[in-house]
Amino acid sequence: MKPILQAEGLRKSYQGVKAVADVSLTVSAGELVALIGPNGAGKSTCFNMLSGQIRPDGGRILIAGTETTGLQPSDIFRLGVGRTFQVAQTCLSMTVRENVQLALQSRHGGLRGVRTLLSRFDRRFAAEADALLDLIGLAPQANRPCHELPYGDIKRLELAIALAGAPRLLLMDEPAAGMGSEERAGLMRLTAAIARERQLAVLFTEHDMDIVFSHADRIIVLSRGTIIAQGSPSDVRAHPGVQAVYLGTGIFAIGDP
Repeated sequence: MKPILQAEGLRKSYQGVKAVADVSLTVSAGELVALIGPNGAGKSTCFNMLSGQIRPDGGRILIAGTETTGLQPSDIFRLGVGRTFQVAQTCLSMTVRENVQLALQSRHGGLRGVRTLLSRFDRRFAAEADALLDLIGLAPQANRPCHELPYGDIKRLELAIALAGAPRLLLMDEPAAGMGSEERAGLMRLTAAIARERQLAVLFTEHDMDIVFSHADRIIVLSRGTIIAQGSPSDVRAHPGVQAVYLGTGIFAIGDP
C-alpha cells in the first residue's frame, strides 16, 4: 500500500545544534504510528516540519504523492493534513457545534468576515457538524458553550474539528495529555476506529507509554534527532537501544504477562 505520508531525510538545526538529523518515515492509510522519544529527541520539530510550521533544512515531505516541503500550513491543510495539539485549540466562547461549523467553513469556503460568518452558523454546515459530533459522542453537547465542557470532552471536540477538514493524514501531538486514564484509552480507541473506517493515516506523539504500546500499529523512536528503532510494539520493546534510552521508566512491563 502506498503511504499517505512520506518523509525522506528530514534535517533541522538551530545555531549549529542538530534537532533532527536524517529522519525518514512513512504512514499508510488506516495506520496509527507513534513517534516517541525522551524530551529533546526532536519529536516536536518533526511535527512542525510535517505541518509546515517550520521549514526543513534538508529532505522532503510528500502527502499522497504531492510534495509539501516548505509549503505554508494553510496550503498543507488544503492538501488533507489535520492536526491536534498538546493543549487543545478550540474557541471557548463558541458552542460545541459552532466550533465544528467554523472548521467546516474554513474547509469549504474560507473565512470572510467574522460577523457575517457567525450570522450564518445557524444554517450552514449544521448537519455535517452534527454528524461529526455524533461520531465522537458529543452530539448531546452541541448547543453547550465550549468553555463549560470538561477537558476530556474538549479533546474529543478538537478531534472533530480536525476531522472537519477531511484529512488524509492526522497529526496528533500528545492527544491524551491532561486526561484521566479511562478518557485517554477511550479517545485512542475512538481515533483508531475512525482511522480504520475512514482510512486515515495517523501519526501521534505521546508520553503515556501505556497508550503507545496499546494502540500504535508501529512505533518510531527518536533520540537526539535520529531514529534509533522502529517496528511493531513488541519489536520496539525488545530493542536494546530503546531500553537504554528509557532505562528506569518501566515501559517494558506494559503488556507483559
